[in-house]
Amino acid sequence: MFEHRSISLVDCPRDAIQGMKQQIPTHKKINYINSLLESKLFDCIDFGSLVSPKAVPQMSDTKAVLEGLNPSDVKLLAIIANLKGAEIGAELPRIDYLGYPFSISETFQMKNTHSNVHQAFDTVRSIQDLLAAKGEQELVIYISMAFGNPYGDEWNMDLVLDWINQLKHAGVSNFSIADTTAEASPDDVRNMFRNLTEEFPEIPFSAHLHSQIETALLKIDAAFEAGCRRFEGAILGYGGCPFAKDELVGNIPSELLIDRFNKGTFEQAAKLMQDFQILINDEL
Repeated sequence: MFEHRSISLVDCPRDAIQGMKQQIPTHKKINYINSLLESKLFDCIDFGSLVSPKAVPQMSDTKAVLEGLNPSDVKLLAIIANLKGAEIGAELPRIDYLGYPFSISETFQMKNTHSNVHQAFDTVRSIQDLLAAKGEQELVIYISMAFGNPYGDEWNMDLVLDWINQLKHAGVSNFSIADTTAEASPDDVRNMFRNLTEEFPEIPFSAHLHSQIETALLKIDAAFEAGCRRFEGAILGYGGCPFAKDELVGNIPSELLIDRFNKGTFEQAAKLMQDFQILINDEL
C-alpha cells in the first residue's frame, strides 16, 4: 500500500474545462473549485489562466473566480503565457504558483505562446526575475511535449534534459513533465522519470500525463516506480490543450489517483465526480 503522505496530488479544473465551447458561468466554477478545496484531497489546484480572453474564452473570468474562492491551505496555480500574464499574477497574492508552458516542440511553442523555444526561454528568465524580486510566488515550468510530438519536430531525451538543465540554471526549481498529446507509452514514462531523477535528484518533478483510460494506471505506476511522487489529473479525466491537436486525449482521472495512492474514500471521490458533472451539465 502506498504511504498517504508520500504522494502529492494536483487537480486541474483549468485543464479540464479550458477547451469547452459552452461558457460555464463563473458562479458554477467557484462552487466546483471550492468543492475541490474543501475535499482536502489535493495539495494544489490548477484553477485558471491569466491569458488573453480571445485565446481561451473559458478562462476569461479567472480573476473573478479567484475572488470567490474560500480560504484554504491548498495551494493555487494559474497558467500564464507571457510576461504580461506574470505581471498580472504577481499582483494576486492568493495565487501560489504561476505555470508557464515551455515546449520541447517548436511548433507547439508557437501555437501556444506565439514564440519559438529560444524566445520562450528568454520569457522564462524575465518571469523568474520578476517573481524572485516579488518573493511571494513560485514559477512552475510545464515541459510540454516532453515525450515527443505529433508534428515531426525534433525530440530526444538529451534535448529534454538539456532544456531542463538550462531552465534550472535560470533559477527554475519546479517542473511538471507533460505528455501533452499522449505520445508516451508506460515504458517511455518510466524511462523519462528514471532519467530525470538520476540527472536532477534535487528536483521533485511532477507528472502531468494525458492518456487513454486503458493505459492511465500503467503510466501512473511507471512514473511512481521511477521515483515520481507528484501527480496531476482532472476529475473524470476531462481536458486537453486546445492548441495541441484536434483529437484531444484527456487527463489522468483524479479519482484514479485518489484510489491508487490511498488519498481518500470512494465517497469523497464520488462527490467530486458528481460536482463536476453539475459544473459541465450544459456541455453534456
